[in-house]
Amino acid sequence: MKTENLPKLLSRATIIPFILVTSLFFAWGFANDITNPMVKAFSKIFRMSVTDGALVQLAFYGGYFAMAFPAAMFIRKFSYKAGILMGLGLYAVGALLFIPSAAIGVYFPFLIAYFILTCGLSFLETSANPYILSMGDPRTATRRLNLAQAFNPMGSLLGMFCAMNFIQARLNPLDTAGRATLSEADFQAVKAADLEVLISPYVILGLAILVLFFLILFVRMPKNADREHSLHIGASLKRLLRLPRYREGVVAQFFYVGAQIMCWTFIIQYGTRIFVGQGMAEADAEVLSQRYNIVAMIGFCVSRFICTFLLKYISPGKLLMALSVAASVLVAGVIGLRDINGLYCLVGVSACMSLMFPTIYGIALDGIGDDAKFGAAGLIMAILGGSVMPPLQASIIDLGTVSGFPAVNLSFVLPLICFVVVAVYGYRTFRVFYKTE
Repeated sequence: MKTENLPKLLSRATIIPFILVTSLFFAWGFANDITNPMVKAFSKIFRMSVTDGALVQLAFYGGYFAMAFPAAMFIRKFSYKAGILMGLGLYAVGALLFIPSAAIGVYFPFLIAYFILTCGLSFLETSANPYILSMGDPRTATRRLNLAQAFNPMGSLLGMFCAMNFIQARLNPLDTAGRATLSEADFQAVKAADLEVLISPYVILGLAILVLFFLILFVRMPKNADREHSLHIGASLKRLLRLPRYREGVVAQFFYVGAQIMCWTFIIQYGTRIFVGQGMAEADAEVLSQRYNIVAMIGFCVSRFICTFLLKYISPGKLLMALSVAASVLVAGVIGLRDINGLYCLVGVSACMSLMFPTIYGIALDGIGDDAKFGAAGLIMAILGGSVMPPLQASIIDLGTVSGFPAVNLSFVLPLICFVVVAVYGYRTFRVFYKTE
């Protein structure tokens, strides 16, 4: 793939639409990373195991899987803008459903709210990613998507900050074991107070998304990027499935998203084990672990801009492979080290992950033309990896120890396997796909 003499990323006519659509990357980054710490929070509030708490991720990322192809069909019939508006509407409804969920006071309604919220995110990602790819010359599509995706970790940082300061720090400091000793009346009082704390950021988020909905509703999007074509689902899918680069891209995306969500969700459990072992109270250990998570996200954000620059000189496949190998080495450290150095390795993994999602996306959709809408849906469905993998890792963590080895360390074997799969895809990209197509 040539990297010199590339055209401009954007024309003047697409700058404002690009900014508006890029704001959506920020919006779903916020939703993703205010949610990851909720696995631990719900486990405490409802006195559940880590595995039961991880059902939050099953509901959250299950919405992506369930709605991706319906979203693609909706976008095909109407437009990218209509898909974005539908996504924002579902996003807002899901966030505001936290109000009745807290009033009911049981776990299951929260899972429904998360599922509806992420059905909206599925619409947004199915619309926004190919829309960004279409806003200019195809030769700069991957760089353009990496630039837009660079604002995703900024939303993630804000989500983590809100989770740490407005939820985790304000929850009752009683740990899971302490709550188990409370009388039923006292437990219900503590739970009600904690749920009131938990829902407030989501209610504010829902109202903010409604404002964004009306802003985009009244803005005209360029017709050339939003035009419709006559597409047939069966024929489109057949063409896509004949492309190894696309098929394997869906698989790589599944494993990448699984690795990302596992690393960001269970950094709290990993750090808590270390700090509690040093004599720190569990509540304080959780807040400190979340700070390390924020540092990881800062590294992710900075690395995204660096990697976007490097793509001018290094092919996407080579950079993807190099970062996947580096992530694998760091995860090996996460598994083998039992002290703060293991946590440092886990923080470092985020810098390696920054390039992966948009680059896999751009490679898989490169040059597929009118099939991009359904191709995008397949790649969004691959976000199911974030739904399937965390409960598997949680079930390992719940073991406590395995032959004297901390189960939370051992559980990171799953992200290690995921990064190896992504490394293989990066290798095949520059060694096979772009030599044979």
